[in-house]
Amino acid sequence: MNFERDGALASQHLRQLISDGCLNLQTPADDDQIQPASIDLRLGDTAYRVRSSFLPGKERTVSECLQDMVMHRVDLQDGAVLEKSCVYIVPLQERLNLPEALSAAGNPKSSTGRIDVFTRLITDYGVEFEQVPAGYSGPLYAEIAPLTFSVLVRKGSRLSQLRVRLGQPSIDDASHFRLQTNERLVDLDLTETEVKNGVPVSVDLAGDPETGLIGYRAKRHSGVVDVDKPGAHAYADFWEPLYAHSKQLILDPGEFYILVSKEAVHVPFDYAAEMIPYDTLVGEFRVHYAGFFDPGFGAAAAGGGGSRAVLEVRSFDVPFLLEDGQNVGRLVYENMLETPDRIYGQGVPSNYQAQGLKLSKHFLMD
Repeated sequence: MNFERDGALASQHLRQLISDGCLNLQTPADDDQIQPASIDLRLGDTAYRVRSSFLPGKERTVSECLQDMVMHRVDLQDGAVLEKSCVYIVPLQERLNLPEALSAAGNPKSSTGRIDVFTRLITDYGVEFEQVPAGYSGPLYAEIAPLTFSVLVRKGSRLSQLRVRLGQPSIDDASHFRLQTNERLVDLDLTETEVKNGVPVSVDLAGDPETGLIGYRAKRHSGVVDVDKPGAHAYADFWEPLYAHSKQLILDPGEFYILVSKEAVHVPFDYAAEMIPYDTLVGEFRVHYAGFFDPGFGAAAAGGGGSRAVLEVRSFDVPFLLEDGQNVGRLVYENMLETPDRIYGQGVPSNYQAQGLKLSKHFLMD
């Protein structure tokens, strides 16, 4: 691929990678598997329950590590429950044979993050989660740790996604500010000094003007979520609604919350974005497990005017007070190599375009 700039590969490039054998699929791609700036990754037919999370390091493959770590094997052919508070390693149906110019990164899908399933990509000889070094050739694995709900998965379930990059496509602070000024990335007036390592995103605790709803807190003892069945679960069996109270919310350690950004978010067609959390200097909590935003998210031309970012929030060791309008994350934008031939919200099935506060697709609302 010969291009004049660095950038994330678009949907048409991902199909070319498959055709060229750089992205190998165990079974043919699903119709909607290739997204505007990523490809969904599918579980294989076996999950391995392991004693703990791990990274193989520079000297070992994942398969070699599993020989010491496996507690038992789970057959996923006909579906199986992955228990909460347990860690599993699942070989994926996709493997890579990247040229030296290409690297990749993984991330949970939006629906995965919203049910608090912590999943990370692992490679052979890997020293970092979610990162695939340039020129990597080998299998891919998902580490899966359901934290709040046990989940029913099966071979072919798609919990994570892969973004492939040429060079270093992230844009600098000056480009972020210029893009914010010209394209209104977040619906907020920002000074140049406020645009640092991306554009800030804050939390809405004022709530819906009519109902006062600000979010949801997961119930600790619920049933199993089938990850492949949209609208199959009554939300009240899994979630407790939260309402505005003095525009504040105390996060309890170990609890999981679904909240929403105060600002509408916009990703222009020639860019992709990723949500990154603020560092712990502003609070001991994590926001947004599922960080990829596709080209066209929130774009009025793609039916997404006013789309807000749903925030998956978990406090760490101590209770933490969130206040309305508090910055909780940053959106970092990156160049696309080309405009994708599939735009989020235009010809790509979307559960979250034009969203406000919204649970994952698995739950049926009243």
